[in-house]
Amino acid sequence: MSKKPYYITTAIAYTSGKPHIGNSYEIVLADSIARFKRWEGYDVFFQTGTDEHGQKIELKAAESGVTPKEFVDRIAGDIKDIWDLMNTSYDKFIRTTDADHEKQIQKIFKKLYEKGDIYKGTYEGMYCTPCESFFTASQLENGKCPDCGREVQPAKEEAYFLKLSKYADRLIEHIKTHPEFIQPESRKNEMMNNFLLPGLQDLCVSRTSFKWGIPVDFDDRHVVYVWIDALSNYITGIGYDADGNSSEQFKKFWPADLHLIGKDILRFHTIYWPIMLMALDIPLPKQVFGHPWLLQGSAGDKMSKSRGNVLYADDLVKHFGVDAVRYFVLHEMPFENDGIISWELLVERINSDLANTLGNLVNRTVSMSNKYFDGIVRNGKVTEEVDEELKKLALETPNKVIAKMEKLRVADAISEIFTLFKRCNKYIDETMPWILAKEEAKKERLETVLYNLVESICIGASLLEPFMPETSTKILTQLSTKPRTQNEIGEYGLYKDGTKVTEKPEILFARLDLKEVLEKVDEMNKALEQNVTDTVQNAMEDTSVIDIEAKPEITYDDFAKLQFQVGEIIACEEVKKSKKLLCSQVRIGSQVKQIVSGIKAYYSPEEMVGKKVMVVVNLKPATLAGILSEGMLLCAEDAQGNLSLMVPEKEMPAGAEIQ
Repeated sequence: MSKKPYYITTAIAYTSGKPHIGNSYEIVLADSIARFKRWEGYDVFFQTGTDEHGQKIELKAAESGVTPKEFVDRIAGDIKDIWDLMNTSYDKFIRTTDADHEKQIQKIFKKLYEKGDIYKGTYEGMYCTPCESFFTASQLENGKCPDCGREVQPAKEEAYFLKLSKYADRLIEHIKTHPEFIQPESRKNEMMNNFLLPGLQDLCVSRTSFKWGIPVDFDDRHVVYVWIDALSNYITGIGYDADGNSSEQFKKFWPADLHLIGKDILRFHTIYWPIMLMALDIPLPKQVFGHPWLLQGSAGDKMSKSRGNVLYADDLVKHFGVDAVRYFVLHEMPFENDGIISWELLVERINSDLANTLGNLVNRTVSMSNKYFDGIVRNGKVTEEVDEELKKLALETPNKVIAKMEKLRVADAISEIFTLFKRCNKYIDETMPWILAKEEAKKERLETVLYNLVESICIGASLLEPFMPETSTKILTQLSTKPRTQNEIGEYGLYKDGTKVTEKPEILFARLDLKEVLEKVDEMNKALEQNVTDTVQNAMEDTSVIDIEAKPEITYDDFAKLQFQVGEIIACEEVKKSKKLLCSQVRIGSQVKQIVSGIKAYYSPEEMVGKKVMVVVNLKPATLAGILSEGMLLCAEDAQGNLSLMVPEKEMPAGAEIQ
């Protein structure tokens, strides 16, 4: 019997920097769902990855002194390392710079254009670079980006647009007839009332103001904008082909069962993405779940590097271990409301739930089995009413967990498992094995008690695997047994009679001293601050820095007399009989100026052609080596006299004024 396919995705992480624990929460959440579905018997395909194009990447790469591809290669590697650190079982890690993805994006864009669902126009509005989004004045909040709160800039450019309005009514009808499509319910209401019902504006889907993107193959002035590029990963990653030659994997797994995303990008996944799919005549995903945010500290602030309140997964893992961090982020996130994380809360939860409830339970059970029966667990079959209460809860727990997971209530599912562990601890207090051990006549009763504990722990540990896989394995290994399958989880008494548990129980989670933890955190933060200080100091001591003699001050009026513009070199040749000079034809706006420069030792004529350079355009013409020069190319010079042309750090048109 073939397994039923189940396709789950996360949003792909933007490669602008290292992801914090709030970003990492999503991949752990998706992993727990994927693992649980595998346990239920589904053929799961779990995809995640990185979103690697856009103006923000281009700018950050320039700031770092590397190419955009070098920049995203490094950040994508960092992100993948963190996903692996968190023990996530993804099946594919897609990158939007993958050649097969880029090829399909060009096909998708062209197909929608030829169909008439993409058209060329002009966009004018307020643009937020970090969010890579345009907004109208009415959409701004206090004059700033409504999504991230940062400054926006006026922008106008030629662009291609996707006809959202053409499909709006069809999408509204789909949402009304598929109430499970957007979850939670509050998110669906937000999308309907704030965006769909008031009316949609067509979506800008190309850009000309930067180059780091997938070129529109029939109009190379444009690159494909982030939403078509990034969102389409969900189909390109499993073999979609716009020409109709999609893979068997695509046919098997699409439509996706679940897109798991942060609530802040719900609009893109529940409005733009479904309309793109409608335009491509592809079925819509079955469900989009917009999870809440993990906020930092008692004030519940959104994590931000600018606020200095960011927590990173790898730092938390160093202090607490992978499964403790997984447990915290999964258990502390309510279904709809934001959760809070802090060092203090982590210590509190680890001590109460992991060290006391779970760790202590396993340790006591294994220790008592060794102490009273040399580690041999047998069912003495001397039962009492209290046994039935434990057995009943142990058998009810799997169904409760399954029901919670069916509704994606992961935190509630974990709580059900820990309710069983707490009941086991209470069972120890009720049965008092240490008292039973004092009487030989109570031996079989003591065997029964320990057997019931081991059996109940096995059920709980098996259910725990999707959420805390390493811990689940450690528990079952100590009990010398294997995890229960879904078919086995509904039976009580499967633990093999006469099995010997480990001789030395492993401490699963040690109790933590908050003061000691905070001291270590303080040391870590001081070390980070010292690294920053050292970096600044090294920069100050850098021998490549040059100090030059200051010239007399000038007024703004003096400076304003100079006219600087961006020029594009369209031709260049060596000046004959000169060892230093190159003669360049430089396009500045609608005119071409001839400029002679002493840079032959640093650039070949072939290198010069196509460069965008900074030009002084109103310099009085002069004759150099018998050739007229009508301006000056700006260069920087190092201590050895080496020259480097000054070029715009992002794409600018020839003729743009430099102020």
